[in-house]
Amino acid sequence: MDQTIHTPIEKGNKLLKGVASFVSYLFHPIFIPTYVFLFLMWQFPYEFAGITEWQLKMRLFGVFWLTAFFPAFAVFLLWRLGFSNSIFLRTQKERIVPYVISMFFYWWMYYLSRNFQDQPIVLKFFFMGIFLATVFGLILNNYFKISLHGMGVGGGSTAIIFIAFHYGVAMGGMISLAILLTGLVCTARFLVSDHTNKEIYTGLLVGIFCQIFAYWFVF
Repeated sequence: MDQTIHTPIEKGNKLLKGVASFVSYLFHPIFIPTYVFLFLMWQFPYEFAGITEWQLKMRLFGVFWLTAFFPAFAVFLLWRLGFSNSIFLRTQKERIVPYVISMFFYWWMYYLSRNFQDQPIVLKFFFMGIFLATVFGLILNNYFKISLHGMGVGGGSTAIIFIAFHYGVAMGGMISLAILLTGLVCTARFLVSDHTNKEIYTGLLVGIFCQIFAYWFVF
């Protein structure tokens, strides 16, 4: 019979880590492009006036398919084929191929965004920014395991700030929420990952500065 006694502190730590894990999954970097696209659909529906509702849903599905499903499926295949020990990509070596795959799909989304005239123009700088983030992420991965979550939320929150600036719309509440979620995700990674402070902060800064450069380059 198990006589282990769990103190309130231990139970609290388990609950905290459980919440942190949930936050990490919910705001995984592969979902950030889809969340930003959904945000644009909700906040600026008139920017999609040139397409039908069905086409808009297909466009959203395409963003999810190319930026979330395919990269995740590639990681799954690498794991099942024995090229990585788990789907969590715990080592720098295991992250190289997923970086390259994600880089291709993000570049493709940027290329498509340059030709679509029936969606928000701000998607050009956003997709360019996340493409650049994967490039720098791959380079820095040679030296340390930079945080993918940091890059994702850093880029996503910065993109929302620049979107508000570009359209001249007051979105203080949404910007505050984005910054709050950025802090929440980074805190969650401190709790449940093996990342160092340097790896998380560097990931955050890479995501931020890539969006800044992309906005400057596009506009």
